[in-house]
Amino acid sequence: MILKNENRRHFRKSALIIAEYTTSEGTFHGVLKDISAGGLFIRTLSMATIGQRVALEFSLFSFDETLSVTGVVSRIDPDGFGVKFDEPIKRLACTANEFPSLVNEGDR
Repeated sequence: MILKNENRRHFRKSALIIAEYTTSEGTFHGVLKDISAGGLFIRTLSMATIGQRVALEFSLFSFDETLSVTGVVSRIDPDGFGVKFDEPIKRLACTANEFPSLVNEGDR
């Protein structure tokens, strides 16, 4: 088994949130797999390239409230890609015990 070094500065939490994202190729949809104050992983069939700019919109704390973030693609996997945010989401900069409740598509 190969172990990857964890270079994350923020606690991350699993998520199941539909997101819309825009790159230079257009606007697409995917599902957030996990999120932290500093970034996220989005499952999608529409791939991006490492270093590509991306703008994302999704609900995070309430279905009635949309959050907009920008960042850069930091890694690519067969089922999606990771994004490092330009600016951290301050409300998510916390420990596991303090992490706020997130919306979940299963609750719609």
